[in-house]
Amino acid sequence: MAFCLHEGFFKVQTIISVVLYINLILQESCTNQTPEECLETLLEQIDKITAEVLPLNTVTSLLNTVLDATKEILESPQSASQAEFAYYGNRVLKTSEKLISTLVKPTKTSANVSFTLSSLEGRVFMVGPHVTFDEIPPLMTSNSSVDIDLVGIAKNNTEKSAAVGFMSYATMENLLRADFFNTTNNTINTMMSTVISVTLPKTTNKELTKPVNFTFRHIRGFDPSGSLSCVYWNSTEWIVDGCSVLNTNSNFTVCSCVHLSTFALIMQTSRRPPKSNSMLDLLNLMCVIVGLLFFILALLTFALCQWSPGVNNVARINICISLLLAHFLFLLTQLLLKRIHPKQVLCKVMAGLLHFLFLSGFVWMFIEAVLLFICVKNLSQISSKKREVLNSGFLCVIGYVVALIVVGVSAAVVPNGYGSERCWIKTDEGFIWSFLGPVCVILSLNVILFIIIGFSLNSALMKLNTEVSQLKQTRIMVFKTLSQFVVLGCSWILGFFTESSEVLEIIFLILNSQQGTFIFLIYCFFNNEIRQQYWKCFTCLCSGRKANKDTKNAKD
Repeated sequence: MAFCLHEGFFKVQTIISVVLYINLILQESCTNQTPEECLETLLEQIDKITAEVLPLNTVTSLLNTVLDATKEILESPQSASQAEFAYYGNRVLKTSEKLISTLVKPTKTSANVSFTLSSLEGRVFMVGPHVTFDEIPPLMTSNSSVDIDLVGIAKNNTEKSAAVGFMSYATMENLLRADFFNTTNNTINTMMSTVISVTLPKTTNKELTKPVNFTFRHIRGFDPSGSLSCVYWNSTEWIVDGCSVLNTNSNFTVCSCVHLSTFALIMQTSRRPPKSNSMLDLLNLMCVIVGLLFFILALLTFALCQWSPGVNNVARINICISLLLAHFLFLLTQLLLKRIHPKQVLCKVMAGLLHFLFLSGFVWMFIEAVLLFICVKNLSQISSKKREVLNSGFLCVIGYVVALIVVGVSAAVVPNGYGSERCWIKTDEGFIWSFLGPVCVILSLNVILFIIIGFSLNSALMKLNTEVSQLKQTRIMVFKTLSQFVVLGCSWILGFFTESSEVLEIIFLILNSQQGTFIFLIYCFFNNEIRQQYWKCFTCLCSGRKANKDTKNAKD
């Protein structure tokens, strides 16, 4: 009993001595010192504190002094560099986490501590082995909240207890600035939330039982054309690893992270000044509609017209199907963008479908190039009258499964990569290369195939001088395929240069939207047999109308 009284008296004496020591720091730490020296001295003195528990008023006094010293640095005429801002930010975060841990006390059931300062709000929640509920309520501040499974974490600890510290900094964004978030050069980063920090002080096993959800109130106006990222601070920069946006609207954003750290919400917007795109949007709308009509005409022609037995239209039909659906979905998404974009799940699904459809279109272009290569190979062996073509079912598996695998792996590796401001693939973190990478590979392979085809044709056609009709037909076939490759591939290559030229943007828009038009012209309209079937169909329609008119006149 005496030992317990002595131990308790010693702890009280220790706390009292620490309080007196800290008060001395508060009075003398910033005398005749620059703001930087004042903050450094204060942080060094706090680092020397060894007390496990401190009174709430002492902790808040220290935090106030630290934040005031930080404010002095920001207002100093000699502004610090970016590296110094990051350094002071890290130091303040570490000190704040240490001080808030001194508010944690052992408890049998549960307990909580809250405080509100001019630049900082803090919440501490503790659970013990005899906690009477299954989950703690969300920890809330004026501009943010956190939902964490603290009871589950406590159950995984030997002591069956755990504590969470939650701090919301009103001015930390001035140190850990949004510019520390590395994105493309064409974007502006804007801090959309207060900076928050979540820790598990005096908790042995800090492994999370489930992801932690944060709700941020937007502290600045939300730009619908911007892209939001949930980020965490890794001591040198803001990064998104392990964090994603669950839901967002004009006022709030819900983030989910699989680890604890210091978090914030950053919005990326284009650096280019907004310009009136009404005429460009109208041109885009008209071109896409025209392209869709020609896709439909091409599909009807492939389906209803009679083709020569040696003609394989499997790749061409599936190119039309993939690009028809892709362009239609893209048009629908852009027309309803204001309704779709706020619904993040729907926006991501649309982006994933567009990714799949456009990729499958390019895979089918590659298959068409392979079939052309096989055709040329057979051309060099005139004795063989049958074309060696792959099974249509096998081609369909390749054409769609390859694209599906790429999209599936991309979504699994970077689940937050879909759902940009245009409901397309996000360009940050290089995720856009999940689309551009396969496209570049396919176009490169097509170039190699066409070079091989060119050499093969050169040697094969020299042996066909007596076969004039076959020679002419072969040249037409090569011209059509090369034209298809140039039109469908070149238009996407132009997309790399549209940022710097409005003229290139218009050319890209027209060529890209008229893929269906060129497919129809090259493979349907310029085909003599198909054109003759068009003429017969037109003649029958005209004859039928004339016969009906003559019958009506006879009755009259």
